[in-house]
Amino acid sequence: MAETETPQIYLITPPEFELSTFPGLLGRVLDSTEIACIRLSMATRDEDRISRAADAVREIAHARDVALVIEEHVLLAQRLGLDGVHLTDGARSVRKARKDLGADAIVGAYCGQSRHDGLTAGELGADYISFGPVGESPLGDGSHAETELFEWWSQVIEVPVVAEGAISPETVANLSGYTDFFGIGEEIWSTDDPTETLRTLLAAMG
Repeated sequence: MAETETPQIYLITPPEFELSTFPGLLGRVLDSTEIACIRLSMATRDEDRISRAADAVREIAHARDVALVIEEHVLLAQRLGLDGVHLTDGARSVRKARKDLGADAIVGAYCGQSRHDGLTAGELGADYISFGPVGESPLGDGSHAETELFEWWSQVIEVPVVAEGAISPETVANLSGYTDFFGIGEEIWSTDDPTETLRTLLAAMG
């Protein structure tokens, strides 16, 4: 079994949130637990709303030396002074995003359950590969990224890997030895006490 260090937390914002309350909640979560990176992942396509949300989250994140990437919007990542971009189309946009954002930016790629897409994205310069969902989720077609995929990746590939989607204490326990990051979002934001819920998930790492 390939031993990885204790996985880090990669925090994903809710798809919709109130600018009047969410930054405070985010700050409390960041102050309670060490977070490696935050992903702004919003459902809206309204550029003004995304920009205002990014400004608010960036202020909270950067005050604590936590990197902030944005989902999809390469141009906004540049314009808003964010740390990079998270791509959701596998390896297809990695080369262009890397060219546009430069060598120092974070470029991550969500590759579903595709080992091939993950390998290609890594070869094209992605800083991390994300696989998921790792648990049973009503989203998508019901398929999910198996433990074996992460086990193989951790033994063979140097590029860091993120496990995300339907994270539970069980999946955390199963994958802790094989993933570099857990992508956690709605799993905590949909609960009454996100900080406590995150603590419960972290405890499953053993």
